[in-house]
Amino acid sequence: MGQLSISRSLNDKYIFRLTDDTGMLQHSKHGVPNPAYGYTTDDNARALIMAVLLYEKYKDEKYLDLIYRYSSFLLHAQNEKGRFRNFMSYDRKWLEEEGSEDCFGRCIWALGFAISSGCTPHDVKNALKYVLEKALPNAVLLDSLRGKAYSITGLAYLGDENVKQLISVMAESICRQYDSFRDGDWKWFENIVAYSNGVLPRALFAAYRITGDERFCSVAEESLEFLEGLTFKNGYFKPVGCNGWFLKGKSPAQYDEQPVEACETALAYLEAYEATGKKMYIQKAKECHLWYEGRNSKDLPLVDANTGGCFDGLTNEGVNMNMGAESLVSYVISFLKVSSIEN
Repeated sequence: MGQLSISRSLNDKYIFRLTDDTGMLQHSKHGVPNPAYGYTTDDNARALIMAVLLYEKYKDEKYLDLIYRYSSFLLHAQNEKGRFRNFMSYDRKWLEEEGSEDCFGRCIWALGFAISSGCTPHDVKNALKYVLEKALPNAVLLDSLRGKAYSITGLAYLGDENVKQLISVMAESICRQYDSFRDGDWKWFENIVAYSNGVLPRALFAAYRITGDERFCSVAEESLEFLEGLTFKNGYFKPVGCNGWFLKGKSPAQYDEQPVEACETALAYLEAYEATGKKMYIQKAKECHLWYEGRNSKDLPLVDANTGGCFDGLTNEGVNMNMGAESLVSYVISFLKVSSIEN
């Protein structure tokens, strides 16, 4: 496996190809957006984070338009209870009254980040603050581990005394669950290592940064080290496969490797650096991003050079040639965060 460097340029063509007047479409057939699967709030929440990052970096009006587009989607997604519907058909009809708690958490992540950015227009911030205030009473009721973790990451951007207690309560809940599953060499939050794994230690690093509670940092470092032992045992980043995940006592699934895992793990390492100042975490974040560039189990790039789209994963046979929203947004967020690191 040869040496690779992180690309310094971004092709944004596919972002605009996958986004229409409603928002970002969920799936594609190869590089053609597939309207049959409509849209998800999950994707548009993460796309809002991507759009804010793009506008922060490039100050181009076309990215400002995306901020408005994805913010509008979130505004429409919220129901009367302050929760969020997730799946929308191509004809703009909601397919459910309420989405998952993971979806709720991702919305809080996006809201907190966009509100905190100095580049988000004031009218957008005010609209998003309205959505956040309506949503917040539901945060303390969350049962989902990742719903809590995503919520913590979003609220931590705000640096607000009013949410500090909520962050602490949710982080303590995550630590209690960690204690109940931690066993010998198994240092994880469940009896399975499944999806979006990096957000769990990341949330605790963020909670430590906001509250100063050393317990949060201790669990974050220990769990991230455990995850690193699984995903870097071959000397490069190889996420646990989604075709079976990794059940305690079993062997980790080798494939399919999902693009979201490279992004989530890179973000966890960057949060770890922010919380602890340990520079080793910066290098690990870069190595996670290089998964997209071809430093992976198949030595294949995941990014389509012609469009800037990201393929939907690595299978045992090679690259999954479809290019959906989760893959695209994960790649672009990872690129923007990691490429901005000073060498």
